[in-house]
Amino acid sequence: MRILIDECIDERFRNSLPEHDCQTARYAGLAGLKNGDLLTAAETAKFDVLLTVDQGIEYQQNLTGRTIAIIIFRTKSNRLKDLLPHVPTCLGYIESIARGHYRDSRRARLRASSA
Repeated sequence: MRILIDECIDERFRNSLPEHDCQTARYAGLAGLKNGDLLTAAETAKFDVLLTVDQGIEYQQNLTGRTIAIIIFRTKSNRLKDLLPHVPTCLGYIESIARGHYRDSRRARLRASSA
């Protein structure tokens, strides 16, 4: 699975997902892109999943027809120490998430975009 790690997540988080092709937005050349532009560029680069802590993306972006899925971390902060406890859950989500869907680390539910 090709995973893009949003700029708002500590770059070291990629080391927590060694079984997957993880790249940070900066490493992938997508630094500075926001929401819709980032999703389009990520799809063009053949990423399957975007990991982010952007709480508003779910309400700002409609994933209908998109080939990328988004996992949103709802943590105390975007610091690595607050993200690491979510690795097991994240790995499970990566294996089960469908394209064009959001997955929320706080809620164990899968949701299609309705924005």
